[in-house]
Amino acid sequence: MLDSTPRRARSEEALSSHYWDDSWLHPTVAVLVTQLSPALTTMSAEQIQALSAYSACDIADALLKLGVPGAGFLPDIKPIPSSPSPPPTIADGTIPTLAPPRKLIARASTALFIAKNSDSFPEAVPPLAAISQSLSTGFSNIPSGTPYADLTMPDTILIISQPHGQSCAVVGGIMAQRMVKLGARGIVVDGRVRDLETLRGLNVPIWTKGTSIVGAAGEAKAWAVDVQIYVGGVSIEPGDLVMIDPAENGVVAIPNQALDEVLRMLPKLVEADENVMAMVISGGEVGEAFRRFR
Repeated sequence: MLDSTPRRARSEEALSSHYWDDSWLHPTVAVLVTQLSPALTTMSAEQIQALSAYSACDIADALLKLGVPGAGFLPDIKPIPSSPSPPPTIADGTIPTLAPPRKLIARASTALFIAKNSDSFPEAVPPLAAISQSLSTGFSNIPSGTPYADLTMPDTILIISQPHGQSCAVVGGIMAQRMVKLGARGIVVDGRVRDLETLRGLNVPIWTKGTSIVGAAGEAKAWAVDVQIYVGGVSIEPGDLVMIDPAENGVVAIPNQALDEVLRMLPKLVEADENVMAMVISGGEVGEAFRRFR
């Protein structure tokens, strides 16, 4: 059974003591690491192996049956656009066949941006109003003068939430380079990125809702790291599991407390779909196949 306690309430309970304790507000990744339970920062090889056999679509089907909001799907997030440069060729002039990108599975870390005003963007939403639906506390946990990228959690997929409708990018080449240097396995931005050529050269998956040429300082400010955020109505907490699946062109987030149940359900769900597909290929009706196998 899944914990019925609302996720926002559990997040508030887990985070409240840290925000009131000034000793936590220290500009080191090590201190932030201690705030996550070991159970949330590690994932067994068996779990990774089991999940890697399934697609993001399979996982979304399981989450849909469990009633997880949005079925865990992070909508409208796509890989950064490919380079406009011509593909590489080899000596005889042929274009080599490139291996398709592999799916990535890792725990989530998070970063939340809020709106700010500037001379170039004077109509930005006031900061605290911009976070009312996204943050479990009204207090920032990023030490003054510390770029959020310096707080990157290693071995995680960093999920970044930006206020909707903004023109600026919250991830550029410098910040992304720092994230990767500190061990980020992937970067997912519910917002905009820039410096695309630099991002392409980092050799980690970077997915985003859009692109820009404007830096974040124009209308956005990093407010908090490793807090509950929302992407398209889907709640993401630090330690939740994330799969980036290039083959299905999608990203899915599994609530940490749902992982075991998802792993239990997946074999039966996939077997049912395979049986339905086999019957349809052989000429059977979809309705009858659903009734028989689902």
